[in-house]
Amino acid sequence: MGQEYIILLAVLGISFIGHNQSVLYAAAIVLVIKLLGLTSAMDILEQKGISWGIILLTAAILVPIANGKINWESLVQCFQSPAGVVALVMGILVAVSGHFGVGFMKSSPEIVTALIIGTMAGVFFFKGIPVGPLIAAGAVYGIMEFWHLLFG
Repeated sequence: MGQEYIILLAVLGISFIGHNQSVLYAAAIVLVIKLLGLTSAMDILEQKGISWGIILLTAAILVPIANGKINWESLVQCFQSPAGVVALVMGILVAVSGHFGVGFMKSSPEIVTALIIGTMAGVFFFKGIPVGPLIAAGAVYGIMEFWHLLFG
């Protein structure tokens, strides 16, 4: 059995034990695709999966607007509280961080392994949600740019 199967089975097992359904489903899907030998599906998932995930997350975020739970009044109110202003700023920072993260992951693929391990550790041991790799990559990019400014 190849290393990739062992790692995927370990992720599957840890996800099951840790009751983390999102990682459990993701690992199961990837494992089934791998077992079925659907390399073209794996390639498509690797190339397009992040974009599809972002589209799906964005659609889920827009549903309260479509359902009428968020209206103009509530939009205006969010700018009138400290938490709303901080949320606006953090939303901007996270979006920009994610943008740089995508580029950084493409230009430095070796960093992806560390991001995956870090994300999995956050999910398994701290009950996190695996939405952070792009943001984390953007933060790493920013820290490394700052490091290069200081130390060349």
